[in-house]
Amino acid sequence: MNEKIYKRVVLIFILSLLSGLLAGCWDQLEIEDRALVLGLSIDSVPPDSKTNDDQTTHLKSANINLPQIRVTAQIAVPGRVPLGPGSGGEGGGGNQNPVWVVEVYGYTLDDAMNNLQQQISDPRYLIHLRVIIISEDIARKNMDDLNDYLRRNPEVRRRTWLLVSEGEAAKFMNINPPLQRVPTLYILSTMEKAVTSGKFPADYIGVFWSANSKWGESGYLPYVSLHQEDNIMIKGLAYFSGGVMVGSTIPIEIGAYMSMKGINPGGYSDLFYADEFGPVMLKVNDRFTRVKVQFKEGKPHITYNLSLEADLDEHLRNDISIASSRSLEKIEDIFQKRVIGIFNHLIKETQEAHSDVFGMGEYIRAYAPSYWKAHVRDKHDWEQQYSNLSIEVKLKTHIDRVGLKQN
Repeated sequence: MNEKIYKRVVLIFILSLLSGLLAGCWDQLEIEDRALVLGLSIDSVPPDSKTNDDQTTHLKSANINLPQIRVTAQIAVPGRVPLGPGSGGEGGGGNQNPVWVVEVYGYTLDDAMNNLQQQISDPRYLIHLRVIIISEDIARKNMDDLNDYLRRNPEVRRRTWLLVSEGEAAKFMNINPPLQRVPTLYILSTMEKAVTSGKFPADYIGVFWSANSKWGESGYLPYVSLHQEDNIMIKGLAYFSGGVMVGSTIPIEIGAYMSMKGINPGGYSDLFYADEFGPVMLKVNDRFTRVKVQFKEGKPHITYNLSLEADLDEHLRNDISIASSRSLEKIEDIFQKRVIGIFNHLIKETQEAHSDVFGMGEYIRAYAPSYWKAHVRDKHDWEQQYSNLSIEVKLKTHIDRVGLKQN
């Protein structure tokens, strides 16, 4: 074959292969043609409420004997979600609402999401779902259906926040915060900044599922409420046992939990009355935790050795001096006794509810595997044994700074 013809054949062959790359995105779906769900809220429906059965997934003759749930979805409106810090201007959509709130009912979360798709024209996507809020009624019932649907859906990120609301969860989808035009992004920002400022652990939905799957640990979720309609308050930890919510803490006990887990930075302050010095406020900055597993009379005993580094933020008695190191040592002693009382109350609270949110069972499983294999057959076994576990908390506090004061 002539060399010139050979080169032409090779060139034609290469060009024919490259032509497949020129087809472009033949199966593309523009972002404007997607219904991007940013947030979801899930509420229970009272049995006597009259709601529509949309029959998207079943016939009426199926007689589905399940209570209905109400799902409220917050969907991004293309072109209106602000892309920068500014809230005005044509690029941010002006004063138009950047989200569309849709309410649907269903017997399960999957059923409700199918009903949602039936009411919107564009295909729904959960890839940008960042916040899911469930009412306390839902959390205190069996959450297997909810967790199963979300875990099976590959679009749901493990860094999505799952929150438990005091009262109706749908109200969070309709708030109008002045600091952020998109309510879901405001809730997301509230939780993320709570983590960085030491107000709450990084308890994403994936962390919650991981804790629930362990035999020696129980899960917990953020417990939130609405104040003045648009203010979100983190009220405490909603702790679980047997897959259902069994109780909640107060805000300052979040700091106690983070201290026992050794989670930094510290973000909580404690206001208390020191006998000789009057009202004093200390702010915890750093925490260090060491857990020791021992056996006493054949039963496990857990010892927590905690160290807290704190600042003296406020002293309200100007007529009493606290400049000496001896005065600071007395304040440290009073603070230690008070904080140990908070720790012991939180431990007692969770033990009565059979909820090992501290993961003490995992320490026993790791350091005493023979005892664990002999006495624990499943997660329920450990949650019952946790109620009678012997626990001791030892605390050491050091005040780093007392601040500056001008006379």
